[in-house]
Amino acid sequence: MDVVFSGGDTAWVLICSLLVLLMSIPAVAFFYGGLSKRKNVLNTIFLTFIAFSIVSVIWVIFGYQFAFGTDISGFIGSPTNFFLHGIALDDLTGSIPTLLFVMFQCAFAGLTVALISGALVGRMKTKAWVIFTILWICLVYIPVAHWVWGGGWLMQMGALDFAGGAVVHMNSGAAALAVALVLGKRKDTSLIPHNLGYAVLGAALLWFGWMGFNGGSGLAADGLAANAIIVSNVAAATALIVWTALDTYVVGKPTVLGAITGAVAGLVAITPAAGFVDVPGAIAIGAIAPFVSYFAIYYLKARLGYDDALDVWGVHGMSGVWGALATGIFAVPYINEASGLLAGNPNQFVVQLISVVVTLAYSFTLSYIFAKVLDKAMGGIRVEEYEEIGGLDTNPHEESAYNFN
Repeated sequence: MDVVFSGGDTAWVLICSLLVLLMSIPAVAFFYGGLSKRKNVLNTIFLTFIAFSIVSVIWVIFGYQFAFGTDISGFIGSPTNFFLHGIALDDLTGSIPTLLFVMFQCAFAGLTVALISGALVGRMKTKAWVIFTILWICLVYIPVAHWVWGGGWLMQMGALDFAGGAVVHMNSGAAALAVALVLGKRKDTSLIPHNLGYAVLGAALLWFGWMGFNGGSGLAADGLAANAIIVSNVAAATALIVWTALDTYVVGKPTVLGAITGAVAGLVAITPAAGFVDVPGAIAIGAIAPFVSYFAIYYLKARLGYDDALDVWGVHGMSGVWGALATGIFAVPYINEASGLLAGNPNQFVVQLISVVVTLAYSFTLSYIFAKVLDKAMGGIRVEEYEEIGGLDTNPHEESAYNFN
């Protein structure tokens, strides 16, 4: 069948690209900024902005080309079209302009790196974060994106990841855990959001933007996009309700922080499955995600002693793992021609398990190596004690988020 341009599909993916852009700037910036301590809010927001900006430049120079270029032995794309030279305005990917697909994927890449920053707020040198961002996008994100989405070996094996359970959430979660381990614990490990209103605003924008994140990943304005939006929304809603119930049972009261964390966990979990499951499957995925992330945040972290400041591993990593495995359980063929365990295809669960193990191991190992090497080369990637105590808005930025003069 000849590829034909579709104005409707193009308009939809244009909107979705902007929605995914919204998820980084400003959604993650507000979400993380609100959750951080008052003395670190500007630095926390800055980490998101600088990471997204670095990735945006790298992506159009060579990142897209290596991630989505012609496959080379299942591991990387062909290095052509640097600076997007050779990609014409009327070149198509599916039924949309290739340049639009480049931008859609750029927003995904930038968001993924921005997510990592939540684990290290308040204690990592800005220069170290900048160098880590460059290394990570080039040597971790781009290869994994190719393996899963760009025609690489995991895609060839049949791994299902509709919108980024492995590429975005497990990838960033594992990296966040690795860097947090190298940095060590903060002086004050309490999580008392300095402005919960900012965090709620960020979570609301994430929920809104996620409809484009998942809804646009089929690259078409069709029934699959509609299903992706429906199951994404119901998974988030279910997870929020379940987390609220957990909070009420465990701490004796519902909390707003718990509610928004639950919603994000549900959205993370449904991300790889959004194009493959129906409403019952989405409700099951959303209902279980809070138990997975709640366990990671309130029990696993304390038991193992790592300091993932804003629980990137607990929410994105752990719920991402659950979502990837759940895709292999709940996928139904009448949605997108893929069958999971409950539809009589146990092999799909095995493939999903392989993709989980590979993504986590690769991202964690390289991220840990990058952080360790930078730590040695820079005489430490952690800020000085007086800077950490005084807050990173003052050092290095010499700015304040709240001036009431």
